[in-house]
Amino acid sequence: MSLIFIFRTMLLILLIICAVAVNLNRNLLQAVIIFMAYSLIMCVVWILLESPDLTITEAAVGAGISGTLFLMTLKKIRIEDAGENIDEHTGMIQSEDRDKKDREAIGHEAERMEK
Repeated sequence: MSLIFIFRTMLLILLIICAVAVNLNRNLLQAVIIFMAYSLIMCVVWILLESPDLTITEAAVGAGISGTLFLMTLKKIRIEDAGENIDEHTGMIQSEDRDKKDREAIGHEAERMEK
């Protein structure tokens, strides 16, 4: 058995493990990271198959653009689940609870200053 055959077999096994792990994983962040690892392993497979155009496409689309979009979507979902809003002008996260606490603190400070 040659070393390249063992390497290809290991890559195939890793691809299958990543594909199954993405489907069985309940943590979405871990699933996105595993998906990106799958794409990077697939890049190596395309290199071994001597297909540089597919390697570049897989790296750019699979691990790059898709992974970034998944991470941004996951961040937006978590912000909405937490009840936080993003200020359109500043891009900062605004929490309704934090705004309420700030208003209460300002009110207490104003009352203290009046006395």
